Amino acid sequence: MLFPTTNIILSGVGGQGILLASAVISQAAMVSGNDVKTNEVHGMAQRGGSVIAQIRFGEKVFSPLIKKGDADFLVALEKVEAVRYADYLKSDGVAIVNMQKIVPVTVASGSATYPDNIDDVLKERLPNLKTLDCISIAEEIGNIRVANVVLIGVLSIHLPFSLETWENAISDNVPQKALEANMRAFSTGRAAF
Repeated sequence: MLFPTTNIILSGVGGQGILLASAVISQAAMVSGNDVKTNEVHGMAQRGGSVIAQIRFGEKVFSPLIKKGDADFLVALEKVEAVRYADYLKSDGVAIVNMQKIVPVTVASGSATYPDNIDDVLKERLPNLKTLDCISIAEEIGNIRVANVVLIGVLSIHLPFSLETWENAISDNVPQKALEANMRAFSTGRAAF
């Protein structure tokens, strides 16, 4: 299904599955007939650094880059990373945030501090905020690595792709041994709101 260009920012910390989430969302959009452009910045990802992926899809998309204030969705796997990229979200955009706290290297080394009031900052900066404890959900499922797919499930209720399209995109992008856990994570995210 084609519809006006949609802009999605995915943010998190290295190792949280941002790139997998980007692949699943991009495939669902492409299989649905959209032109899709993506951009990923890994930075110090392997050392717990910030990771961002930008996804744009619609009838015709010319660039993968999303300007500040143009994102329809911000999907963040960590609270500070949600705040870091909050400026990219439209005033009526939806933020979907995992309530996990990962202490950055700069905080661990003492050169920075993690905000004590991070939950208040999230509510202030992201008026259309949906939060979820994806780590607890993933632990209940039995695979901590599926937290990213829980967030994809939440995002999926906002996008007009069929359930079959989403399930096929997940199946094509996750290892077979983890498929059942990822499908449960996706279903749990879809049912959360």
